[in-house]
Amino acid sequence: MKKPHASRAILVFESPWELDGSDANRSSVLPFVEGVAKYAGDTEVFHANFYDESSFDKALDCLCKTRYRNAIVYIAAHGDSKSAGNVKLHALFALISLKSQDFNITGVVLGSCFTGSRSFTLEAGIEQSAIRWCAGYASSVGWLTGTMIDCAILAAASRLKPADFTTEKMVKCFGGAIAPFSPTTYIGKDEKEDPVALEDSLQFVVQPSGQGHKAKNVSAAVFEEQAEYH
Repeated sequence: MKKPHASRAILVFESPWELDGSDANRSSVLPFVEGVAKYAGDTEVFHANFYDESSFDKALDCLCKTRYRNAIVYIAAHGDSKSAGNVKLHALFALISLKSQDFNITGVVLGSCFTGSRSFTLEAGIEQSAIRWCAGYASSVGWLTGTMIDCAILAAASRLKPADFTTEKMVKCFGGAIAPFSPTTYIGKDEKEDPVALEDSLQFVVQPSGQGHKAKNVSAAVFEEQAEYH
């Protein structure tokens, strides 16, 4: 007999943060994501650590056991424009894409600095997969600030249903998710150490369901939607 489970899941893949010299795996996004799941209801959270591409692959195999109506992958790790948690972004997306159809992985949140700075990497990463959207940052971002924004996106996106994976509905979802955050607040810095506002950092890429749709950056549209709440 199959064990009953929730209809939604958040799969958290986290790399050690070492935010200070005494951070011996002390810091974790897990309690925050578990709070999101309790708030949203009907949502299960699974967590695994990774350290490189090989361990990420193993962690993905470990967490991908059940098909949910809506599963979201949350990558929580240090990053740069080409990698997250010592895994190249193209490799990370390739591994997730292979699981996306069988386990209905519909979205990816990159909770890593600078991973959204190259939109084409995100677009290429989700194309020809079951992944419908991806979010990431084009700058550095404070750990707690980023975690709060990530959790807001996770809470909203977990409610998306199959019929909601259109550009218009996803833009509306993400605009509402980030409505509590000021778009002009500086959340981090660019590679030149100049301050960067939320609206210039947070990137959204969507790939609507159905044939013939290509992945595209809709960040400007999301922040236009956000402005409707102010």
